[in-house]
Amino acid sequence: MTTADTDDDSAAPADPPNPRARRPWWKKWLSGPAALAYAVAVVGAGAGAVMTPLGDHVLKSLFDEPTCPGDGAACDGKNPQNQGCGEDAGTFKPTAGNPALLQIRYSEDCEAVWAKIERGSPGDQVTVGVTGGRTRTADIDYGDDQFTHMVTVPDGEFQVTACAVPKPGGKSTYERYCIHATEATAWR
Repeated sequence: MTTADTDDDSAAPADPPNPRARRPWWKKWLSGPAALAYAVAVVGAGAGAVMTPLGDHVLKSLFDEPTCPGDGAACDGKNPQNQGCGEDAGTFKPTAGNPALLQIRYSEDCEAVWAKIERGSPGDQVTVGVTGGRTRTADIDYGDDQFTHMVTVPDGEFQVTACAVPKPGGKSTYERYCIHATEATAWR
């Protein structure tokens, strides 16, 4: 007599693996130590980017709430791009003899001016000052352009001076260059 053992723990033979059923490539690359290495690299790159001048600029622009159009005093010292002051701004930019492509921007709505250099080198400075008012300076940290923060202008008449100042021993070939404007300048 043969008895059947119903407590047989042996498994039925498994089907052979399907050669077409492979693990997706991303599971292979994102498992175990590789996933940890990728996570560390991404976090490190993000932290490194935030600690650069560009990262600092991006963080400041994210947290600088627009508050000043219509109130020049509230615009003083703020970033014109973040405040929306560039939308209505006029530009004074001499076309001849302007080696640094220096310009002055004026927003009547924001009651403020700022300066921008477009053809500089890292270390060069751009300044803007209002007669009887404040002066702002900005350095080119990277690239070839930079703008200053805003300076309030009084209602009515004002005089503003902007200068491009090359870094001593730097790559720029121009000498200190300044331009002047008033409220009556042909702002474009």
